[in-house]
Amino acid sequence: MKMWGGRFQGTSDERMAEFTRSIDFDYVLATDDIDGSIAHVRGLGRAGLLAPDEVETLVGGLESLRVDVEAGALTWDPSLEDIHMNLEVALRTKVGPLAGKVHTGRSRNDQIATDIRLWLRRTIDRLDGSIVEMERALVGLADREGDAILPGMTHIQPAQPVLFAHHLLAYVEMLERDRGRLADCRRRANVCPLGSGALAGAGYPLDREATAAELGFDGVTANSLDGVSDRDFAVEAVAAFALCMVHLSRLAEEITWWSNPRIGFVRVADAFSTGSSMMPNKKNPDPAELVRGKSARVIGELTGLLTLIKGLPLAYQKDMQDDKPPLFDAASTLDSSLLVMAGLVATLTVNREAMREAAGEGFTTATAVADALVRRGVAFRSAHHVVGALVAQAERAGVALDALNDAMIAAALVGSDDPAASALAGDAALPAELRAAAALEGALAGCDVIGGTAPRRVTAALAAAKARLGA
Repeated sequence: MKMWGGRFQGTSDERMAEFTRSIDFDYVLATDDIDGSIAHVRGLGRAGLLAPDEVETLVGGLESLRVDVEAGALTWDPSLEDIHMNLEVALRTKVGPLAGKVHTGRSRNDQIATDIRLWLRRTIDRLDGSIVEMERALVGLADREGDAILPGMTHIQPAQPVLFAHHLLAYVEMLERDRGRLADCRRRANVCPLGSGALAGAGYPLDREATAAELGFDGVTANSLDGVSDRDFAVEAVAAFALCMVHLSRLAEEITWWSNPRIGFVRVADAFSTGSSMMPNKKNPDPAELVRGKSARVIGELTGLLTLIKGLPLAYQKDMQDDKPPLFDAASTLDSSLLVMAGLVATLTVNREAMREAAGEGFTTATAVADALVRRGVAFRSAHHVVGALVAQAERAGVALDALNDAMIAAALVGSDDPAASALAGDAALPAELRAAAALEGALAGCDVIGGTAPRRVTAALAAAKARLGA
């Protein structure tokens, strides 16, 4: 007998029944549904709709159901459509017809809206822990190998040298923002729809705020129509999941390139690599590649959710049944991606020599040389042109900037139309000063601002990250 079958005759078409059921995926909400039902039963008791002994019996039956669910002892019946009906029928086997009173003052509409919020709350808490583990892996690598010098890039071209730790800590910053977004989403999701009924509100004097407090919510939804039809929190969550996946994908992209032997900045551990079924030489960073691919999947799930709700009138519509697969899958995908990337990063082997050699290519210290001229009173635009001329000379001579001789430096200064620059051509101390700025260590030291790559700034940033993460 269907929960809703009173006015219907005959049986549902098998195709329709199979098409509309959701137990295949909403079974993951079982413990959340039980939590909500226990709080609702106690609320019915407070409202005088259940006698104290009925409350005790029902709560006992629901707690027994929880034990069965956690032990994997319940078999989900597809003919019962969804998790709500499966659990109600299972409760009936424990407490008899009294189970029929649990649904008093409640619709599956406010029930599922509550279940998803409960699930999302604990899921965000779990994901926060996974993000922290990913951050710790990055911080651990930065602590171990962070004083290696990496060629910082713009336009995928050599730009300026940076400490490897500085590069890794950029991803820690991204992940911290991801944590903040999830915490913000959790706060907005943490209101209770129970008592909204199907759409107009419960027809009994339920103390919604007491029920919400029992479930750990911060408050109750203010409008029953919105309470049952709001899925903003699900969209917010998947948007946050997608952006976190994008951050992981950016790091994964770099690792795939860095691990190419032609570049050789890092070596991925065998435990996080795969081979080829045909080519015996191959060692592939498959987890990183899959993270890139799975980021597209989660982005697609965000697009699907937005499209799902964009044309829905108030209040609940059956379309909303399909909000759960993308939400569940996006969370699961993010969690597994965080865990595998944390393991991959924690076991990376770093080739400092290859990094340093690459950091010295492309005249990456040119900006530091221009900055040194500015500190001597030359306008930056003039300094830019002078150093551009020095780069051209070095390129023709096939040497690095810090190998230019005094005559080359003097020629570039004399050729400037800035009197302040040309006046420095006779300064005997300047060439050594510029060569020091052109060395990798000199260029790094010059970026001595909060958030810069100067070693003392990176050391402070790393210490702050370790303290925050307990790493």
